[in-house]
Amino acid sequence: MPVLPGKLAGQVNAPAPPSANTFSVLLVTLSIQALVSMGVLAVPAMGPAMAQAMGVSPALLGAYIGLVYVGAMVASLMSAPLVLRYGALRTSQLALLGCAVGLALPALWPSLPAAVIGALLTGLGYGPVTPASSHLLARSTPPERASLVFSVKQTGVPLGGVMAGAIVPPIVQAAGAQVALLSVVAACIVCMFAAQPFRAALDEDRDPARPLRMGSFMGGLKLVGSEPALKQLATMSFVFSIAQMCLSTYLVTYLHGSLGYTLVAAGGLLSASQAGGVVGRIAWGWMADRWLDPYRMLAILAAAMAVCAGGAALMQADTPATLVLVLLVAFGASAIGWNGVYLAEVARRSPPGMAGVATSGTLAFTFFGVVVGPPLFGALSNVAGSYRAGYAAVAVPTAVCALVLWRLGRRAR
Repeated sequence: MPVLPGKLAGQVNAPAPPSANTFSVLLVTLSIQALVSMGVLAVPAMGPAMAQAMGVSPALLGAYIGLVYVGAMVASLMSAPLVLRYGALRTSQLALLGCAVGLALPALWPSLPAAVIGALLTGLGYGPVTPASSHLLARSTPPERASLVFSVKQTGVPLGGVMAGAIVPPIVQAAGAQVALLSVVAACIVCMFAAQPFRAALDEDRDPARPLRMGSFMGGLKLVGSEPALKQLATMSFVFSIAQMCLSTYLVTYLHGSLGYTLVAAGGLLSASQAGGVVGRIAWGWMADRWLDPYRMLAILAAAMAVCAGGAALMQADTPATLVLVLLVAFGASAIGWNGVYLAEVARRSPPGMAGVATSGTLAFTFFGVVVGPPLFGALSNVAGSYRAGYAAVAVPTAVCALVLWRLGRRAR
């Protein structure tokens, strides 16, 4: 029997009860994933307005995202034992609560201390969601439909970006940054309570007596360190996550401040790039299953990221809007769309029964890329006086990854 993505060490992959059919579980997990992703990108989507409200430079958005993913990295390592003890849905509900509190703090108290604490809390909410949702889907999804179902669930991340870009800037323009953030807070709280009727069915496998030990939190990192293939994938994800979050974090600020787009138009282009990621996550996984091996598919996506990052650096105020739209959709399709292929390959390369632990360990590397990438992007852009320098810099490591992954694909075959 194949190991499904998200299966946790020591977990019996028992089928979910009849009330927990695949569609309902997918709907719940997709909704939670989309809302926490929207919460992470809510502040970047209103970057100039939020920076003005706090009296700081928009370049500090990178530091904000870095702090979010410090919290996410810690939470991802803690997720496996928490899911087994408290249940995957309860863990997801607590994640929504963490995001809500993390956004409410800077909304009600617009200051640097509130932004720092809020970013960490938002990250603590974001980190457990992917392992928890994978745990739920592994129990409710027939093996022959697992690839499609998991791919659809993974679209929740860019879908949250679409929502952030399409909803947050218009609310900022109409009612201000505080109302915009509190609207996202309200959505997270509503989703948290809406998921409660599913709790009894979906968390029936929890073990309240299961102890929480420090060793259980570090199991994912130890596994990645012992498996060469997992180390390669984790390193790749470190670079790819830098490209993904630099696109999402700074795009609105770059378009608005450097190219003269209105905040609403810039938010619309952010949504378009995220929509490219939604389509890409499903399309690339389908192609990797049928036409290309995963390493070759990831190599092609890395090359596309490098080309699109270089193209973003070359954009000018008079660049045709259609060309900008096409470039950013392609950027999103590659820089955001790689995750499904990556997670599926992590599951395939994991020892039997250890896919969930391997996922939590590799996600720590993925999140670490987000911790260091956007702040470096912001610092470089601040020194150079333009965000073009940051996007040009992103093109270099992604191009190197393309070459390395292509060679690894030859060895794997």
